[in-house]
Amino acid sequence: MTRILLVGYDPETVDFSDPALPPGMTAEKVRAGIAVALKQFAERGWEADVGFIQPDETAGPTVERQLASTTYDCVVIGAGVRLPPRRLALFEAVINAVHKAAPGAAIAFNTRPEDSADAVARWLPVGSRAVKPGTQQDETTASGKRRP
Repeated sequence: MTRILLVGYDPETVDFSDPALPPGMTAEKVRAGIAVALKQFAERGWEADVGFIQPDETAGPTVERQLASTTYDCVVIGAGVRLPPRRLALFEAVINAVHKAAPGAAIAFNTRPEDSADAVARWLPVGSRAVKPGTQQDETTASGKRRP
């Protein structure tokens, strides 16, 4: 089964007054949006986990630990992680953690929690699995023929 990891700041740690974030967002709206996303993932036949991170130096290592726990086909990084310019270094730490710990996973970006399934769908068709580098599947074309 296709596995998705939704990464975002713990809603209780977000400064919703930051003008870089969508107006009107609250911790409650984020949690409700995550519930919608999880339902949409399930409707598409995907299993999903939520990985909350803190907006500090633990973000990258936390993502790496989560990714080490199972194989994910796609990692969705929430808008709250990538939008605020003052948190650019943390966004980079998260991206590099995903690149290091799950090099075969697709990376997707949402604009709000409730559009996370659409973000994943841009990279993984319904019911698909990401191709892991170096696997037999990686060495074949879509028609099943070996690559030269």
